[in-house]
Amino acid sequence: MTPEQPAVRGVTRAQTYRELRDAAGVFTSGLRERGVGRGDRIVLIAPTVPEFAQAYVGALAGGVVVVPVNTMATAHEIGYIVRDSGATLLLAWHGCDTSARTAGEWSDLPGWTFDETTVDGARDASGLPPEAMTGDETAVLLYTSGTTGKPKGVRLTGDNLLTAAQIVVERVEITRDDRLGTALPLFHVFGQAVCLNAALVAGAPISLLSPFTGEAMLDLIRRDRLTVVSGVPTMWNAMLHAGGEYGPEDFRELRVATSGGAALPAEVLRAFAEKFGCTILEGYGLTETTALATFNQLDREQRAGTVGVPMPGIEVRVCDERDVDLPVGEVGELLVRGFSVMAGYWNRPEADAKDLAGGWFHTGDLGRLDEDGYLTIVDRVKDLIIRGGYNVYPREVEEVLYEHPDVVEVAVIGIPDDRYGEEVAAVIALRPGSDLDTTELRLWAKERLSAYKVPHEVRFVDSLPKGGTGKIQKRALDWSTLATNVRR
Repeated sequence: MTPEQPAVRGVTRAQTYRELRDAAGVFTSGLRERGVGRGDRIVLIAPTVPEFAQAYVGALAGGVVVVPVNTMATAHEIGYIVRDSGATLLLAWHGCDTSARTAGEWSDLPGWTFDETTVDGARDASGLPPEAMTGDETAVLLYTSGTTGKPKGVRLTGDNLLTAAQIVVERVEITRDDRLGTALPLFHVFGQAVCLNAALVAGAPISLLSPFTGEAMLDLIRRDRLTVVSGVPTMWNAMLHAGGEYGPEDFRELRVATSGGAALPAEVLRAFAEKFGCTILEGYGLTETTALATFNQLDREQRAGTVGVPMPGIEVRVCDERDVDLPVGEVGELLVRGFSVMAGYWNRPEADAKDLAGGWFHTGDLGRLDEDGYLTIVDRVKDLIIRGGYNVYPREVEEVLYEHPDVVEVAVIGIPDDRYGEEVAAVIALRPGSDLDTTELRLWAKERLSAYKVPHEVRFVDSLPKGGTGKIQKRALDWSTLATNVRR
C-alpha cells in the first residue's frame, strides 16, 4: 500500500492509509494514558463507521485484546461480557454509549466515548512502537449469541486473524486496485475478519455503510464503483426488493459478491443474478472458525445451493454422533480443522473439551459433501424438526417457500404437537399488497413438498426479527404470541 492510498470510506468522508495509521496511533496512545496495557481486554462498541477501524487497529497495535460488542446490546448484556472477559475499559461510539455508561457504572469500569472528532487535531502518534498481537496470543474475544446458554468468548489469535485475511485476499484475488464495501457489522466476525482485515492486508480501500438499507447499499455500490461486496442473505434480499431503478449497468465493475452468516436461499441467488447480472458466491464459516471454512472459489466451478469447497489449509468432515465419517451424500454434523479454528473459549475448559474433541471443531451444523468435496448446509442440529419420526430440515422448506412470488422472508420452526411430537410451522413476511392466505400457501407448498414437510401452521407478520448481523433470529419468535394474533 502507499500512504496516500484511500483506506476507509464512510458515508460522508474518506481516509487515507496515512490518516488511518495516525488516527489508530491516537487510540494506542490514549489507551496507554488510561493505563491499558498489553494483554488487557477492552470492550469496543461501535457501528460500521471508519472510527471503528481506527479504534480496532489502534488497540491491536498496542497489544490490547479487543472485545467487540453488538451496538444493540443492553446494559445487562454488556455487563455480563465485561465481567466474563475481565475488561478494564469500555470504549464506545457516541451514538451507542448509553447502555455502555450504565454497564460501566454497575461494574465501576472507566469508559471512553469517541466520535468523528476524537482524532481531529491530535498529534501524530504514528511513531509509537507497535506491539501487535502475534502468533497464538489472543487478539480478539468475540462473544457468541448465547442461544443455548450464556454467551462464550471465542478466542481468536493474531495468527487466526492474519492468516484468515491473507487467505481471503488470495482466494478472492484482491489487490489494492480493488474497492471493497460492506454494511456488515464490524463487531461480527464476518465484517471484521473477511471484510475489514482483508482490505487492510491488501492495502485496498473499503467503503462502510451504517445503517443498512437496500437502497443505501445499492447507492454505495454505484457511488464508489465497488468491485467486491459482502453481505448476509437478508441484505441481498433487501437489495433485490429495493432495486427498482437499478440494473446490470450499475454493477458493471462489481466482480465478486460474497454471502455468508446464514443460508442463502437459491431463489434469492437466482433472482439477483437475473436482475443485476451479478452472481453471489456463498461461503460458510462461524465465529469459532474466524468466519472461514468453505467457499465457492473463483478458480473452481460455482455450484448454486452449496457453500463451496474447503479453503486452503482447512479440512471438513461430515460425521455421525460418534464422530465417524459418513459416506458421500449422507447428512451429518460438520467438523472443521485448520488455521482458522479458534484457540478455544475464554475460561471455558469444559466447552473446549466438548467442542474441540479430537482436535476438530464440532460446529453443531448439519451438512453433506458431494463426490467433489462441495458442501451443502442442511441445517443446525438444534433446528432439526422430527415430525412423527420423520426428519424435516427447516432450510429445505424455506427454500421452497421463498420460490413463492409473494414471500419476502420466512422462518420455519418446530412447535410442540401432542400427536406427532413436533409440527412444522412457518412465519412469513409477505410483499406489500399481497392477499395470500394460509390455505393458498399450503396448497401451493403441497405441490412441491412431501406432505409431512408442508407447514401445518402458518403465521403472517410484517417482518421477522433480526440480530445485529441482519440474520433472522428464529429463537426470538414467540409462537404462543403469534398463535393468538392470527392475521389470516
